[in-house]
Parts: sequence; C-alpha cells; structure tokens
Amino acid sequence: MLEVSALSVAYGKHTALADVALRVDTREIVAILGANGAGKTTLLKAIAGLVRPRPGAQVQFNGEDLLAREPFQVVEAGIALVPEGRGIFADLTVKENLELGAFARRARAHEADNRARVLELFPRLQERLGQLVSTMSGGERQMVAIGRALMSAPDILLLDEPSLGLAPRVCAELFQALPRIRAAGVGILLVEQNTKQSLNIADRGYLIETGRIVGEGTAPALKTDPAVQRAYLGAAEVHIAAPGA
Repeated sequence: MLEVSALSVAYGKHTALADVALRVDTREIVAILGANGAGKTTLLKAIAGLVRPRPGAQVQFNGEDLLAREPFQVVEAGIALVPEGRGIFADLTVKENLELGAFARRARAHEADNRARVLELFPRLQERLGQLVSTMSGGERQMVAIGRALMSAPDILLLDEPSLGLAPRVCAELFQALPRIRAAGVGILLVEQNTKQSLNIADRGYLIETGRIVGEGTAPALKTDPAVQRAYLGAAEVHIAAPGA
C-alpha cells in the first residue's frame, strides 16, 4: 500500500502542495481530480522522488520510507511514473524503449514475461517493435510510455494526464486498458483531465484545490456529488430529483 501524509511542496515562495494525505492499495485505481495548477503533477513527482517535500512529510510504500530514496530507488521499490508528455526516447525503437523499462533489478529476471504482458495489453506495439517512436502517433507513443513503465514490474503505476492530446477513439482504448492493468495486480494513481472517464474506471478519488485535498470518496459517490458535477462534469450532468422522488 502507498500511503502519503503531511506532504507539502514549495517552489520558492509558492506553495504547490499543503499537507496532502492519500493512499493507494494494490489492485485499485485512484483518481486525482483538480483544475490546472492545483498541484496534481507535483504530487506525482513528489511520490516518484523527483521533487523534495518540506520536512515532516511521509511517503511510505509497504511500510518503507520512500523519501530517503533517489528516483531510481523508488522504481526499484515498485513505483513507476508515466509523466505528462510521456518522457519516452523518440529516437529509439519501441523494442528499445521497452528494454530500457526493464533496466530495474526487480524486472530483469522476468523481462520476457513482462514484455509479453505489455504486448498483449497493447497489440499495436507488437506490430511496431522495430519502429522508431518518433514516427508514431500520439496514442501509440502513450502506449509505449505506459508499456515501458510496466516493464519495470511496478506494484503502483503513477499516470499523469495519459489521454492529453489523444483522439477520442484512442482515449477510449487507453481507458479500456487501465482496468486490465489493475486486474493484473497493479495499483494506479491517475491524474487525468477527463473526469468522467476517470470516475468510470476508478475505485476511489480525491479532489485537490490549490494544493490541498478538499474531498474524497468512492468513484460512484463522487460521480453523483452535485459539487463534483458542477466543477468537473459540467452543469448539464447535474441531476435534480423530482419532487417526492
């Protein structure tokens, strides 16, 4: 289980996160909902060890302190980040990107099995193993990015805006893959602009505003919460019960 508490991050005088607390269990999809600039990306980077929080923060995974670890050690512990913008090696082939994902010691012994699972999850990559990533579509690049992260054999996958810039059809394909990743035993902490799609596949969610967690609940409860509907789902989706209902 990933547990975060008292997590605060500042960039100079600007406070990006303030006393954030959350948890993610294995085999669970947890969505983080919030507007641009709310601190969602900083949250994922702090968990991954890419930014350092203020003293007093706790980020623990299966009871182990992650804040004392370097980013590569966080990967070795079982947490992989797919950043916004994907962060893949565009001048390498699909196969080479996947091989780099298996560099972690925890993944090397099962590289072939992990690659088989990735290619089963994203069959399109099987057809393009020798293709340069720079020549691929945005959706295919996102598949490479997620596939490379899965090659590290993570227990928790951090996803930052995976559908950003993707066509609706490709976005739907991506969201169909995430529950299958969960079913394979990988927990997912999902930052995503598409609130409706996120809550359709998530187990739970947290609401973040100006760096603070302001609400949480199960995905079904959040989908029917009027405040969430107004803020993230659009006023047209607010359901007003008929008198006497």
